[in-house]
Amino acid sequence: MRRLLALLLLVPLVLGALGYANAVSEPELRRTTVALPDWPDGAPPIRIALLADFHVQGPDMPPARLARIVSQVNAERPDLVLLAGDFVSDRLLSTRRYSDTDTVAPLAGLSAPLGVFAVLGNHDHWHGAAGIDAALKRAGIRTLDNEVVRVGPLLLAGAGDSMTGHADIPRVIRQVLREKGPVLLFAHSPDVVPSLPMRFRAILAGHTHCGQIVLPGIGAPMVPSQYGDRFVCGIRREGERTIIVTGGLGTSMVPVRFGAPPDWWLISLRPGGDTPDSR
Repeated sequence: MRRLLALLLLVPLVLGALGYANAVSEPELRRTTVALPDWPDGAPPIRIALLADFHVQGPDMPPARLARIVSQVNAERPDLVLLAGDFVSDRLLSTRRYSDTDTVAPLAGLSAPLGVFAVLGNHDHWHGAAGIDAALKRAGIRTLDNEVVRVGPLLLAGAGDSMTGHADIPRVIRQVLREKGPVLLFAHSPDVVPSLPMRFRAILAGHTHCGQIVLPGIGAPMVPSQYGDRFVCGIRREGERTIIVTGGLGTSMVPVRFGAPPDWWLISLRPGGDTPDSR
């Protein structure tokens, strides 16, 4: 009986340790190529790094770990870096919380000739968006709040967070319709996708953590999306539209991951058709 009780106590400890090891493992680099119409003549393809859900907090995502990830991103020499929100975390199971400045400081080391842009996530708004936005500016990172800017050959649109009611999709659409050229939209949550017209052919997002805890034969018990698992993870194709959702780097609620390793994406955008080639 004692052995059985000991075993019952040991199982959750082993599972917790394994989940934590998964959470702090080296993030996987996922690559894909997406072809977009309306590419300007003579403009070369561009490579975009997509990172999201940093959730800087102890013990699993201290600034030192984020600095190492920044070095990995820079080693791939992206032309443009997009940061899709949730820089902070409000998880109860935490060993340390960091100031806004310390949270964002490692991201100042990102290097990309076309710039580094960010949108804010739901945790950023719950924490206090003004402080994170100011820290990002000090780090040389521009936050797009329902704004569209021209970056190289692209119209880059940054949507506000839909979960906290900060997405103004009609405003984004109006700005895009006034301009010509290929459009790339990034947002914290992929839940903005159904509100977008087909002019928006490529959308990048995070927020879902790919489920964070994905059980064999069951899947993810919870996906933070009003559309269930429609946009839960990876590449989704809906007609001529490509949606890419990263699993993110940090954790929410508990510092563990199962079946959903941390990741970031390197996406090559090129002129031409509509079929992505991924691996």
